[in-house]
Amino acid sequence: MKKYVLSILFLSILAINGCVPSKPTEEVEILPSERLISKLEANRRKISNFEGTGTITLKSSTFSNSATFKVTLIKPDSISLTIMGPFGIELAQTVVTKNKFMFYDVLQNTAYEGDANGNILKGIFKINLSFDDLMDAFIGSVNLTKHLYKSPTKYSIDGDQYVLTYVDSVSGETTNYRVDVKQLGITDYKLVNSNGDVLLSGKYSRFNNLEDVAVPYSIEVQNKKEGQLVTIEYKQMTANKKDVSIDFHLPGDATVIKW
Repeated sequence: MKKYVLSILFLSILAINGCVPSKPTEEVEILPSERLISKLEANRRKISNFEGTGTITLKSSTFSNSATFKVTLIKPDSISLTIMGPFGIELAQTVVTKNKFMFYDVLQNTAYEGDANGNILKGIFKINLSFDDLMDAFIGSVNLTKHLYKSPTKYSIDGDQYVLTYVDSVSGETTNYRVDVKQLGITDYKLVNSNGDVLLSGKYSRFNNLEDVAVPYSIEVQNKKEGQLVTIEYKQMTANKKDVSIDFHLPGDATVIKW
């Protein structure tokens, strides 16, 4: 019941409311699969902190809402999401770590805090992803650690994209990645079960070069099994700032509810 209360609060608040230079083709080195995966994973790990502002859209079979937002990520364990209304007025702020969360409803001057778990994350962010996957999703990256030093089931080049396919011999699940040859950014990701049903997918475009890493301005993550879609359109983004921090201070007269 509690996660539904948070969902309703979050949805009600929502309701109130340059590209990477391409290298010349002749300069592009076609990488073997192991080197490609190692390079992509190394690039993902280069981003130690991230700040971005833009528009976030949440959709499911029962709702569809958009809002302006600011997100701050500090790896490995902190996410701050601020929802803003007209004229940049803050409506709500959520701070989540791997163990704790706090959700502050500015309009009601009420904060909710407690232990973070899968239900809490799903209630706040409206998509069923783990904490680590949420952090990657906001940066438009995919964790490839499990594929390091492992040859893909299939590997090919389709036009200007690498195509990698991994089939899990135990579960029968298939993971497919498409990677831009020039920018080395993942443009498409799919997880498919043994019956051919797409469970999870991601689409990434309009890449920006941050710390020599291709980071997308446009992100779409979909949990098709549960009918959930999150779309992010960034307007500004920065990474690896020395002075980045999460600024979260409750007013002295705020009501705090333990969850």
